[in-house]
Amino acid sequence: MREAEIRRLLVANLLCAVSIVLAAVVPAFFLDGFSVLGTHLTWLCICSVCVATLNIILHLVLKPSQSPKRSSFAQKISRFLKCCIYFFMSCILFHAIIVLYGAPLIESVTETFLFAVLLSTFTTLQCLCLLGPNIQAWIRVYSKNG
Repeated sequence: MREAEIRRLLVANLLCAVSIVLAAVVPAFFLDGFSVLGTHLTWLCICSVCVATLNIILHLVLKPSQSPKRSSFAQKISRFLKCCIYFFMSCILFHAIIVLYGAPLIESVTETFLFAVLLSTFTTLQCLCLLGPNIQAWIRVYSKNG
């Protein structure tokens, strides 16, 4: 990787960290009785939205993977819908993994699923922004020899 790409990646990750801190601090000024521990469901939603919004904005601004060929509007819509489906599937997969690691299946479904959404936002959304719904690229990145 070039030095400029490494710097942009560092700045993007620092901005994600700052958005998490802001998601914990700023809502206390607007919501009565807000605390990360007391209203954890609200915080999980706010944090997921902040990180997702930041990732999408950074992707649109930095444009890390420009495709040389032009795509039509229908192809862009199809790609967007595939990305949404992959994101939802990753949420379901993380939810299943969290339950297998001991989270209550029936008593805390909302908390567990929102935590799965947060994990998907941190992992899958960044990969979807960079790689898109290209399964072969995902296999290359996550395989041993990739």
